[in-house]
Amino acid sequence: MTTCHSLFASSAPAPAPASTPAPPLWFPLPAAPHPPYHESALSTEVQGDRQGDEGLRGLLQGGGRLQAHGELHGRGEHAAAAAAAAAAATAARREPAEMASKTSGLNLRHMAGSLDAKETGKATKDYEDYFKEEDDSKRTGNYTDVVNKYYDLATSFYEYGWGESFHFAHRYKWETLRESIIRHEHFLASKLNVKRGDKVLDVGCGVGGPLREIAAFTGADITGLNNNAFQVSRGEEMNRKTGRHDNCGFIKADFMKIPMPDNSYDAVYQIEATCHAPDAVGCYSEIFRVLKPGGVFASYEWCLTDAYDATNAEHRRIRQEILIGNGLPTARTCNDVLDAMKAAGFEVTEEADLVKTADVTWYEPIDPYRFWVPWRDFWSFKTTLWGRGLTHYLVWVLEAVGIAPKGSMGVSGFLKKGADGLVAGGKAGIYTVMYFTAAKKPLK
Repeated sequence: MTTCHSLFASSAPAPAPASTPAPPLWFPLPAAPHPPYHESALSTEVQGDRQGDEGLRGLLQGGGRLQAHGELHGRGEHAAAAAAAAAAATAARREPAEMASKTSGLNLRHMAGSLDAKETGKATKDYEDYFKEEDDSKRTGNYTDVVNKYYDLATSFYEYGWGESFHFAHRYKWETLRESIIRHEHFLASKLNVKRGDKVLDVGCGVGGPLREIAAFTGADITGLNNNAFQVSRGEEMNRKTGRHDNCGFIKADFMKIPMPDNSYDAVYQIEATCHAPDAVGCYSEIFRVLKPGGVFASYEWCLTDAYDATNAEHRRIRQEILIGNGLPTARTCNDVLDAMKAAGFEVTEEADLVKTADVTWYEPIDPYRFWVPWRDFWSFKTTLWGRGLTHYLVWVLEAVGIAPKGSMGVSGFLKKGADGLVAGGKAGIYTVMYFTAAKKPLK
C-alpha cells in the first residue's frame, strides 16, 4: 500500500508493447564498495552463517547473471552455480540493523493515525460515503481527503499485516513472502542506474520500508514523498530506530505538486502509490519535471487489465471493492498508464505485467482460503481465514470496551472488503498490482 504490497497469468491480452522491446528481467549485483548482503535486506527467517561476502559476490557474478523475475541466465554448471550462490545469499544471517519488512502486533496507540480518537468514527463514515457511488468524480475531486483519511485509519492495520513495506511482490514457489518483497524492491532499484551519493525520490513512500531497503542496496540518498503526516512521522521514527536517518529522509507533500525545483533527482521510483493519483498525466508530469535529463523513473502500478469489462456488473462490483478497500479515487488500465507516461514526456524503455512470470499468484498472501504452511511462512497467518476472523473480532472487543477508537470495526470491514476485491480481481484476471515500467527523461 502501499500502501499493504505475485502472480497471476492472466488470459487477457498483454498491454501494447513499448517502442523499445523490454530486455530480459535480470540485474547484476551492485558494484563494490557496498556490501551486498549484510547491509541490504536478506531474510531473517532463513538461518545460516555469513560466509565471506566478497567470495559470495564472486560466485554470483561468475556463475551467471541472477534474474529477478525470470529464469537464471545461463545453463548447466553456470546456472547451477548461480542457483547455489543465490540460495547461500538468501540463507545469510542479517546484521543487527534490520532493513527487511517485519510485522508486529496491532499498535493500539496508532490506530487513529493523526486523527483525534474522538474523530475516528465520523472519519470512517465520511470515508465510506465517498464510495457509495460508482462515479469517480467525487473521489478524484477530493482525492487528498480520501487518501489521507484512508491512511490515517488503515496504517496501523497495514503495519500489523505487512510490516514496513506495503506492497505485493513477484514470487517464486521457494520464497517466503518477505524474501520476495525484498527481491521485488531490489529489482526495481536495479533499473534506476544509481550509485552512492545520487539523489533519488520515492513517490508515495508509505512508512519508508522500501526506501530504507533501496538506500542500503544502492548507497543512494533517498527521499520519500508522502502527503500523510502520520506516515511521515512513523517513517522518521523507523529511520532513527534502524540508523538509516543518514541517507534516508521524508518530505510531506502532494505528488501532484512536488515542492522541489526542476531536475532535482537522479532517479525516481514509485511502488503501488501513484494509483492514488486523481490524474495520471498530471502526476507523471510532476515526476518528469523533478527528474534530471537522462534519469530513470521506475514504477510498479496497479491497473485494470484488458479483461476488465465495464458493462459486466460483477467486474464493476470488484472494482468498487478494490477502490474502497485501498483508498483509490479511480482505476486505470495498463494502456492508460502507458499513454499517460508518454503524454508526460517519458520515453518508455521497458514495460511488462510481471504477474505473468511468477510461480505464486500475487493475491495469494491475502487469499483467506489459501493453503497455509506455518513452518514456511508463519507470520502470514494473520491473513488466513482464521487470522482475519480473529483480528476482526479482537478489534470489535477492543472498540466495545473503549480501548480501540470508534470506527475501528468499520476500518477492519472495508479493509477486508478491499482484500476480497483484490483476490476476486486477481482470480478473474481483471486486475494486476504489478504493471512494471521503466522510462527515461530525454536528454533534450
